[in-house]
Amino acid sequence: MGYTFISGATGGIGGAFAEILARRGENLFLTGRSSEKLKALSDKLCSLGAKSAEFFACDLASGTSRAEMIKFIDGQGIKFSRIIHVAGVDTQKPFINYTEEKILFQMRVNAEAAVSLTHALLERREKPAAEIIAVSSMSGVSPMPYFALYSATKALITNFFTALHYELKKEGVKVTSVLPGGVYTREDVIKQIEEQGLWGRLSAKTPAFVAEKSLKAVRKNRIKYVPGFFNRLLKFIMRILPERWVLSFIARRWKKIEKDAF
Repeated sequence: MGYTFISGATGGIGGAFAEILARRGENLFLTGRSSEKLKALSDKLCSLGAKSAEFFACDLASGTSRAEMIKFIDGQGIKFSRIIHVAGVDTQKPFINYTEEKILFQMRVNAEAAVSLTHALLERREKPAAEIIAVSSMSGVSPMPYFALYSATKALITNFFTALHYELKKEGVKVTSVLPGGVYTREDVIKQIEEQGLWGRLSAKTPAFVAEKSLKAVRKNRIKYVPGFFNRLLKFIMRILPERWVLSFIARRWKKIEKDAF
């Protein structure tokens, strides 16, 4: 049995994927920023039934750190049957208020790392088949004023893995992009969902819901999966309305919100 790679494993969605797969008795490879959190998670997953829960603390924004993780993987002789990209930076503020450091950090974690690691891990996959789940976002469906960089990186993830779905299907690799709306993860995210009122509650799902449904979606080789009927309806509406209406609505809704959790 090959391993499942999970980035952002100590976060809400990543942790939900890990727990579900641990209960199935699978082999897991976890990465995040904190060795202490990864060790605690590894111990928990083994107690839940994971066959193995290897981990490596990695700064995904650093090519050097990613290379060190790949070297560790090769040293352990690990092969992968599933890749799950969850890690992301959800900094939200007017673009002019970013620093150069924050611009590069968000782009590297959200986009560069997922693309780079996909290439490296596909070369280390357990043939003949494999699965890839890329957690994108509803924020990538349309450009989003005041959330512009996050939205752009998530659009890249959706487009890249949609193209990869077609490139790899003849090789037995299933690829699914997942586009959640709000997800009940960190305290600041939960607060923001609550502040959106009915809209937020209709859009938001639990990490366990997103993880369970995403695993079913990739098993069926779905190209894209949007968790929740309301979010699917919203995606459809955003596609058919004039773009200037959508952008104007988004700008009014998001211009007063700033968050920088990293």
